[in-house]
Amino acid sequence: MISVANRIYVKPEYAEAFEQRFRDRAGLVDQMPGFISNHVLRPVNEGEPYVVFTFWNSRQDFLNWVRSDEFVKGHAQSGTLPKDAFPQANVLEMHEVVQDSTRPDLEPEPRGGAFKMH
Repeated sequence: MISVANRIYVKPEYAEAFEQRFRDRAGLVDQMPGFISNHVLRPVNEGEPYVVFTFWNSRQDFLNWVRSDEFVKGHAQSGTLPKDAFPQANVLEMHEVVQDSTRPDLEPEPRGGAFKMH
């Protein structure tokens, strides 16, 4: 199992619109093989990023998602906010899940090496 964290910096005046984008999301990821869940976390401290977590059964399942037509369609509304809504570039991180308290029988994700989106 892996988690992917997308840390997205959003100016405060665009926060509500940003959150609404996720409430209105297409939901295409939910149907992807290997998809487990999606969490959108709002920062409590000014200047810190939102964090969008997705959990996947495997690294390959995530890679299949980002290479899919559904990914392109699911991110089509990303351009609905102006570029100045985002004061700095987002940061994408992948983590291999070693332990999950809700899944005691989970085998740790094998070490897969470095991850580069492009």
